[in-house]
Amino acid sequence: MPAGELFALLLTPAGLGLLGLCIGSFLNVVAHRLPQMLERAWWQETAEHQLGDAAAWRRFAGRDAPPPPALAQAAAAIGDAVAALPALGLARPRSRCPQCGHELRWHENLPVVGWLRLKGRCAGCGRPISARYPLVEALTGLLFAACAWKFGAQPTTLVWCAAVALMVAMALIDLDTTYLPDDLTLPLLGLGIAGAGFGWTGVPLADAAWGAFAGYGGLWLLAYSYKKLRGVEGMGEGDFKLLAGLGALLGWQLLPSIVLLASAVGAVVGIGLIVFGGHKREVPIPFGPYLVGGGLAAMFFGRQLTAWWFPTL
Repeated sequence: MPAGELFALLLTPAGLGLLGLCIGSFLNVVAHRLPQMLERAWWQETAEHQLGDAAAWRRFAGRDAPPPPALAQAAAAIGDAVAALPALGLARPRSRCPQCGHELRWHENLPVVGWLRLKGRCAGCGRPISARYPLVEALTGLLFAACAWKFGAQPTTLVWCAAVALMVAMALIDLDTTYLPDDLTLPLLGLGIAGAGFGWTGVPLADAAWGAFAGYGGLWLLAYSYKKLRGVEGMGEGDFKLLAGLGALLGWQLLPSIVLLASAVGAVVGIGLIVFGGHKREVPIPFGPYLVGGGLAAMFFGRQLTAWWFPTL
């Protein structure tokens, strides 16, 4: 089959759906490993640039005196502990069971099919494998296929698929850790601006720029007001950057729909967790997954949502 026909086949709903299954498998790895990689880097930076920095201590203490020996000892202990950890990246080591260390063979690592063949259990130790893995793979595949259905069999559809992959990874990581890493939010912002600038998304560049500005600034103002009124942090900076990325990708016009939908669903789920799930009020509930849900809804049903929320526009 000629390369052109093969590429055209890839851009069909079936082709992008299969690609999405494979990308979903990788997103499971990203969601599991990226927070670990970031935390290792943060610990290392703390040891080197805070605990082990005599000049930083003098600025912090406000006096010209050497830091307590315990700080240098702690810095050395943290550095040694981090250095002793096995190497970790998104590509290495190969996927393995977190319980027994069994390295997954190629057929065990097939998206969805591998989990079904194993009947949801590790081939090495027989312990259950979370159903989240095939669900993420299937969801990503469906979303990629939906991109082909919505935007057509054209190369620019891959831009929307890339945005979907970034959003799914962010939702998973925020759900697990309450982190929204710059490694994911900033690429989404850059993708939105670049997509508008090169005409890939159909959003005018000015609308994308205003979307980024309004997305970040609007949530920042809301969080600032909440902190002033309640005295506690209500939202993290990662949420601001995520909404800025969605605003750049979709334009400022869809920001109200994204925020209203995310807030409505988040409020219902939050109240349900508190009332029926025993969730403590003081324990934060990550807002990123709801923003991602609102962003995906706006991506596929933007005009309908705007007409629903604002029927007079």
